[in-house]
Amino acid sequence: MEKCHNCGIFIDESVFRYSINNFGVPLCIPCQNWIKDIEQCTTNEARRLYFALKQRGVPAELEKFDGYKCIDIAIPKAKINIEVDGQHHNFDSKQALSDLKRTYYSFLKGFYTLRIPNSLVYNDKVLNETADYIVEILNISNNRNYYN
Repeated sequence: MEKCHNCGIFIDESVFRYSINNFGVPLCIPCQNWIKDIEQCTTNEARRLYFALKQRGVPAELEKFDGYKCIDIAIPKAKINIEVDGQHHNFDSKQALSDLKRTYYSFLKGFYTLRIPNSLVYNDKVLNETADYIVEILNISNNRNYYN
């Protein structure tokens, strides 16, 4: 029996197959409904990284509103925000300045922002390496293990 990658409960074979076919990861029915509810707010790339982090036990939150903006992936306990950015974040100066301002306002609240380009989440091998490095950053940032 498989476990939901989001909440960790056991799911049966039919739910597992449906979830793999529709979401790419095993999810229980409530978590599938949650993803469907926020689907218009989040990107496939952010979801892929989120689930890679959840598989590693990172207490991440997807599409967390901080009072100013929605963070792609937040790890409040570690005071780290993760933004998963497409190419337009690099080529559009207005978007880049907006991103810098968002990073600044998060920093004023004591949060560090990691900007992860989409290219790091397309390939499973690179996605896994990216998630492993983020876990290392979490562990080093406060000399604590945030995924246990």
